[in-house]
Amino acid sequence: MRRLFFITAAGLALLGAGVAVAHDSHGNAVQALSATFTAATGSNVSSQSCTGSDNVTYTTTRGRWTGTATGDPTLTGNATLDAELLVNSAGDGTVTGRIRIDGAEHTSATFAGVVSGGTHIAGLAEGRGSAPWNRLIANVSADWSSTGGFTNGKLGGGTAGGNAVAVTSGGCRPAKAPKPEEINLKGAVTVGTGTVTVAGVTCSVPSNLLPAVQKLQNGDRVEARCTSSSGTNTLVRINGHAEHGGDHH
Repeated sequence: MRRLFFITAAGLALLGAGVAVAHDSHGNAVQALSATFTAATGSNVSSQSCTGSDNVTYTTTRGRWTGTATGDPTLTGNATLDAELLVNSAGDGTVTGRIRIDGAEHTSATFAGVVSGGTHIAGLAEGRGSAPWNRLIANVSADWSSTGGFTNGKLGGGTAGGNAVAVTSGGCRPAKAPKPEEINLKGAVTVGTGTVTVAGVTCSVPSNLLPAVQKLQNGDRVEARCTSSSGTNTLVRINGHAEHGGDHH
């Protein structure tokens, strides 16, 4: 029997609120709080697509987005979101990740939710503040795009419940990028402009290996290793014995 999981951004009884819970030996104290955030500056953002057995195209986007959060003092400061989003061709899917807010206080929370139409997320965040006994539970929502990151974000403060999606088997995983092949070479070297040629194979020289290559002369005996990817050979290591005297690494 195929298992069916429902993910909903309704946030249970927390709709419209962010709640901080402090634990101690006398029980729990609860305080309502909220913040808005924008994290529009992306780094290491990548997207991959594939077609599932249901003939639907799925796109996975991963990355880090940074910005600021403003609101309750415990939720004010620089904001960093690490997130992974999986959506179908209609833009509906799931989002998981972590949000960190660093200011006068430090708050870190994981979140999971639903992506609607490829442009809006809504879900639930749970984490802790600077004091180890502080626990945060909050509805989270934001507008999102792969180029613009997270905008109009809210932690609590009237966050909408959002939609729900069913996650079943039958999707797909994007193919992993192939690892570059390695080529081991031995013989006389020919030094070019930004290249070396050994045993008939030419490899480009990265900047960190230029000092070593510049010490070589044509005809020096070397052992070299290059990687080959998408038709491009790149030098990763070279050990040489100069016929005119000296060793090069």
